[in-house]
Amino acid sequence: MDGNGGRPLPDEESGPGAGGPALDRPLPEGVRHRVVAIAADAFGGFTYPELPVSLRPYARFTPSRRVKYAATALAAALESDAAFRQKVAGRLREAQPELTGALDSGSAPPAADPLDVAAAAYLLRPEGWAKLVATAGEEVERADAERADEEAARELARLREEVAALQAQARADAARARGELDAVRKEGDALHRKLRAAHSDVKRAESAQRKLQAELDETRAAAARERAAAEGEARRLRTRIAEAEAAVEAGRRAVREGRSVEEVRLRLLLDTVLDAAAGLRRELALPPRDTLGVRPADTVDAVAPGEFSARDIATRALSDTDPALLDQLLALPQAHLVVDGYNVTKTGYPALPLEKQRLRLLGGLAALAAQSGAEVTCVFDGADLDMPVLLAPPRGVRVLFSKAGETADELIRRLVRAEPPGRQIVVVSADREVADGVAKAGARPVASVLLLKRLARV
Repeated sequence: MDGNGGRPLPDEESGPGAGGPALDRPLPEGVRHRVVAIAADAFGGFTYPELPVSLRPYARFTPSRRVKYAATALAAALESDAAFRQKVAGRLREAQPELTGALDSGSAPPAADPLDVAAAAYLLRPEGWAKLVATAGEEVERADAERADEEAARELARLREEVAALQAQARADAARARGELDAVRKEGDALHRKLRAAHSDVKRAESAQRKLQAELDETRAAAARERAAAEGEARRLRTRIAEAEAAVEAGRRAVREGRSVEEVRLRLLLDTVLDAAAGLRRELALPPRDTLGVRPADTVDAVAPGEFSARDIATRALSDTDPALLDQLLALPQAHLVVDGYNVTKTGYPALPLEKQRLRLLGGLAALAAQSGAEVTCVFDGADLDMPVLLAPPRGVRVLFSKAGETADELIRRLVRAEPPGRQIVVVSADREVADGVAKAGARPVASVLLLKRLARV
């Protein structure tokens, strides 16, 4: 195949000066390719006007590119344009004078390439050129056929050698496979015998295992029944022992707590009565018990130095928002100040974190306890605490947190109920419900703002 797509050049008929009859069959492939190559090589020696119109676009192409892209146009020009063919023939005469001279004389050089002879005859058109072209085509075809036969013979010989080698290899592989198969069969027979023996051993072992498993299950069931019975009896005994121990401990605790609580309550009440009597004696300016009775001068109505007159006593009442009221309450004998902690801190400084709120309040209560000498208890709500609060209570202040499920208000009510009747208890809380509840129990409620004002003076 050449650049013209395999299309044969049109056959040329004889005519004036044609040099003989036309071809009776298509131009052979090799001759066609050689003619196009000669024309493409001679193409560059023509001026632009000398070229046919169909070939002018390829004027600047190289010979190899002309063969590739202009083969069809070259073949058509050589067939239809006799002048162009004669110009190409003239170029060929200049390039190969011996070959063209021999063709003009009616004979071809014996050593010349048949393709070159046929191509030159097609371009020069000497007498008998069609026969030369046909003869060259036949020689080329015969040479191609001989080469094809030689190649086919060589390929056949190679294939035969490969087949022989493959057959020998196959025979060797088959012999080896038969040997391996025999060995595998023998080994398989031995393994089958071992497998049957192992299978028999496994069956015997499984039978023994089932028997042992049945015995083990029976033993375990009996042990489980005995253990369940023993555990039930142990639970009953532990329950009875726990109940007895709880009853004994409850009795002991009731006796111990009853005695100790009552003693503390009586002692505290007695101290309160004694302190109140001493305070009343001071308030009434009573003479000491070891002096004489009342003298006549003592019956005269007058105001002694340091005593309050009736007008002074009338003006002693203080407002509920006066911090001095808290001082008067804490000055009473055995006074107990109970503070609702978070109620006070969230009223006075809610922006601080809870930890800093507690520290600030406890610091102020410690100073107040030192100044007044009163018993001070600060209660915080501990129902929502995830862990214990690491806090060192300041001196003179008792710090308590409510238990889980209990609020600080309930703890305050229990503290008030634990005090003996007649003791002065001051409860600081802005919660109206707390204030009303402790007031019914005998305590004196005061607002959180009052304590905050008093702590501001500490």
